[in-house]
Amino acid sequence: MRSRSAWTPALALAVWLLNTGVASAQQHVNFSVGYFTVRGEDARVDGDVLVVNRDLFLFDFKDFNGPSFGAEYLAPLGEYFEAGGGVEFTFRTVDTIYDDFVRPDGTEIDQQLKLRVMPITATVRVLPLGRNTGVQPYVGGGIGIFNWRYSETGDFIDFSVPGRPVFRDTFAQSGTSIGPVAVFGVRVPFGSGTFGGEVRWQKAEGDLDELDFLGPKIDLSGFHYLATFGIRF
Repeated sequence: MRSRSAWTPALALAVWLLNTGVASAQQHVNFSVGYFTVRGEDARVDGDVLVVNRDLFLFDFKDFNGPSFGAEYLAPLGEYFEAGGGVEFTFRTVDTIYDDFVRPDGTEIDQQLKLRVMPITATVRVLPLGRNTGVQPYVGGGIGIFNWRYSETGDFIDFSVPGRPVFRDTFAQSGTSIGPVAVFGVRVPFGSGTFGGEVRWQKAEGDLDELDFLGPKIDLSGFHYLATFGIRF
């Protein structure tokens, strides 16, 4: 989904959060670093380009797992709730070759598959023990706007031409999709800061042009496993 209407729900939620008037005590900015894991083959959306490519190219889905970085602003909504708005970033380049085909001289026909996803999220969290305890578990959910780019660069076989010639090209597409997010974590305050751990789940998919790609979809779903550090003010 790449229309402007995809932004409307998240923007409306962000405006509401900024106008609650409760962001006064124990606001903080939270930074995260960790690891993003994509869905496996059996759980990916129908028509996913990576599933289709797996019939031609030699790679594993776990090759698309990679580092995740993020920052989030958190504001209290009373003692047991808080609102957050943040951004994450993941990027991965995977080297591939054709599984069953080589050049006439026996050398491999290689490509690079690249996937970049930047989720912009608005969430509400529940802190069942409150925000004034030594250990603060939390769970929450919300909505994400996923800015993404997927590309394939390298040498490809033209199966429509006799002799199956090899040509070099780049196929790329980007877009904006929308989907749900969920967060589960725990943090421990110390002085004016916090540290902790978090698991963040996201679900979204992008549309691809089938004239350029073998599949009409790119699955953007997966889990972020994060270490967090916050500054309270």
